[in-house]
Amino acid sequence: MTTQTDLLEFFKALAEPKRLKIAGILAQSPHAVEELASLLQLSEPTVSHHLNILARAGLVRARAEGHYSIYELRTDRLEYMAERLLAKDTLPALANDVDMHAYDRAVLHNFSRPDGRLKSLPAQRKKLEVVLRHAASLFKPNKRYSEKELNTTLSRLHDDTASLRRGLIEFKLMQRANGQYWRTD
Repeated sequence: MTTQTDLLEFFKALAEPKRLKIAGILAQSPHAVEELASLLQLSEPTVSHHLNILARAGLVRARAEGHYSIYELRTDRLEYMAERLLAKDTLPALANDVDMHAYDRAVLHNFSRPDGRLKSLPAQRKKLEVVLRHAASLFKPNKRYSEKELNTTLSRLHDDTASLRRGLIEFKLMQRANGQYWRTD
C-alpha cells in the first residue's frame, strides 16, 4: 500500500526539473553519472545528488559495470505508483484527517444569531447551499410535509420561508408534488 509519505517522496523526487530530465533520459536508456553530467551540463556531484533522491524514491537503481555505476529508470515503480495514485481510494484517503464540515460550520456560525436563527440569507450560492443543507436537516427522511408544516419549521430559521422553500427545491434537497414536500435523501 502506498502511504502519504511514499507519495510525497515520489512527487518531490520528480518535482525538480533536472531530476525530471534525468528520469526522461533514463527512460530512453541506462547511463552512467559521467554521461548524465555531460548531457545535462552539470557536475558529477550534482547529478549524483539528484540520482540519490530518485533512488530513495525508488525511481532509479544502479548496477555495477566495470568501474562505473550504470543507472536505469525503474519503470515498474512508476507503473506501481501510477496504479496506486489512480486507485479509487488513494487520493480521498489522503484527506482522512481533514474536518470536511469545518466550512459548513463556519458559514452557519457567520450567518446565525446565538439563538440559531439566521441573520440573513447568503447571497453567494455556495454559502446559500450550506444554509439550505442545514434547513433540510430539520426534516425527517421519508416523511411528507404539507407546505404549512414546512413553513412552520423553516420560520424557526428565518422569516423568508418562501426563499428557503424555493432554495430547497432548486438545490434538490427536497422535492414537491401535490402540495407535499419531502427530503430527497
